[in-house]
Parts: sequence; C-alpha cells; structure tokens
Amino acid sequence: MSVELGSGDWLEENRANWDERVALHVASPFYDRSRLRAGGSVLDPIAQAGIDRMFPSGLDGVRVLHLQCHFGSDTLSLVNLGATAVGVDFSRPAVEEARRMAAELGVDDRVRFVEANVYDARHRLPEPESFDVVFTTWGTIGWLPDVAEWARIVAWFLKPGGRLFFADGHPAAYVFEGDAGPGGLPAFAFPYVGTGPDIIDDPSDYADPEARLVNARTWEWMHPLGEVFGALRDAGLTVDDFAEHYELPWRMFPITVPKGDGMFGWPGRQWLPLGYELVASRPVEE
Repeated sequence: MSVELGSGDWLEENRANWDERVALHVASPFYDRSRLRAGGSVLDPIAQAGIDRMFPSGLDGVRVLHLQCHFGSDTLSLVNLGATAVGVDFSRPAVEEARRMAAELGVDDRVRFVEANVYDARHRLPEPESFDVVFTTWGTIGWLPDVAEWARIVAWFLKPGGRLFFADGHPAAYVFEGDAGPGGLPAFAFPYVGTGPDIIDDPSDYADPEARLVNARTWEWMHPLGEVFGALRDAGLTVDDFAEHYELPWRMFPITVPKGDGMFGWPGRQWLPLGYELVASRPVEE
C-alpha cells in the first residue's frame, strides 16, 4: 500500500491517536516531570549516556533539533543541560503543552516548539545546516512510512560535522507481541521485512494501563536495521557508533520487568535486544 508523505489517512489517524494521548501522558506518573521542574533532566539512561559521550564538556552552546518531541520533556531536559533547542511534533495539544511547560520553567527564550509532521519540517522550519545535533528517540520512525526521506531531512538540518543521536526499539523485537509464546514470552506477530503498513486497532496506552483510547487505529511501519543504515548512508551521513540494548524505558512486553531508573528488561536470559542506538555524522567538506 503506497501512502502520500505529509498527508493522508495514515497521518490523520496517527495524529488523532497521539492528540488523545497527550492529556493521559501529562497526568501519568510514567511522564513524571518533577526532576524537570527542579532544573534537571528526565532523559532515560540510554539517551543521557549517549549525550554525555557526545558532549563530555556539556551542552553549553549546542543547538539541538528534536524531531517527534511529543510534549517536549526530553527537549526541555536538553535545555536544562545547557542546549538551545527546537522541538518538532505533529500533535497540536502536545506542542501547546510543550510551550506551556517551557514558560513554566522560564526557558522559553532558549527553546521553540513547532507544530509539523516530520515530512513537512523543512517547510515549517527553513533552517538548513543549522543544528549541531538532531535528537530523536523511542517510538519515532515506526510511525513513518519512508525512512529514506527521514534520513534526508536529518541530513538537511545538520551542520557539517553535526551529529544525529537516534535510539529506538529494535526491529528484531518488534516482530513479537504479547505473551502467547512459551513461558509467557511474546509470540511472532509481524514480519521483519514489512511490505506495507500494519494497521492496528489497539485502545491501550503504554503510559496508562487503565486508559482506553477512542482514536485507537494507528498505521505503523517496520524498518529493519539494514534499511535504516542504508537510508543514513544514502543521505550522506556516516554511522560513527552503534549499540544494541536489552533494556528500554517502557514495558515493551508483559514479561519484561523493572530494572531500575525507569528501565524494563527480560526477567532472565537476554533473549534478544529490545532497543538500539546510533550516532551518525554529516562529514565536513574539505
């Protein structure tokens, strides 16, 4: 099934789903912002460690573009750590909450939030080669039909020498779902190489187990590692670092258990990686 980038049922239904989630997430302990209000960071351990490795001297003077920022908690964490930032999200309620929180924290002179879907970002934010970092983590490209265009957009915004920090669920784990496998393990549900969108009707929400969404229909895409790496290469970026992780900052499967610091992982054997991260850079032209 082909889709039109920047418009169509896939975009409208996904946006309605995420619009509805905003109020649930703002109220949920899953998105506790007490550390943010105290001037700190709510970055998960993987993202925090990645940023620390990239910028061991801190983020002062660093300009960050955060794509698919939801209601901006991670964006504002980067600002609290010293960066100036632009956050982009396609959900109007999410962007409104992000702006409200920036004002509450008194940092709205160092951060800007833009309402736009990723594929329209270049039109809504015409600032090519402006950013030291493009940051995007956890549950992002699976909502996008074309990862090659995503990579070109990332490259367009990065300064020469600028870097992408990307972390997401591992596509090898995304082939599984639920707890119908042996011993309560997840069972096969989706092919690793997708031929089109998986159109899913699921009223549940990862941040609020009691919630039942009205806008429950979503369109999602599988992007294997080879596709992601190839898209970044074809966009002119160089992958400098790559790591797989056996813990995630949300409960991907019912069998996963808390591991501390808001992370969840396998209860025993490390069956397969649950997430991955990479850093890619735009080469400096000689």
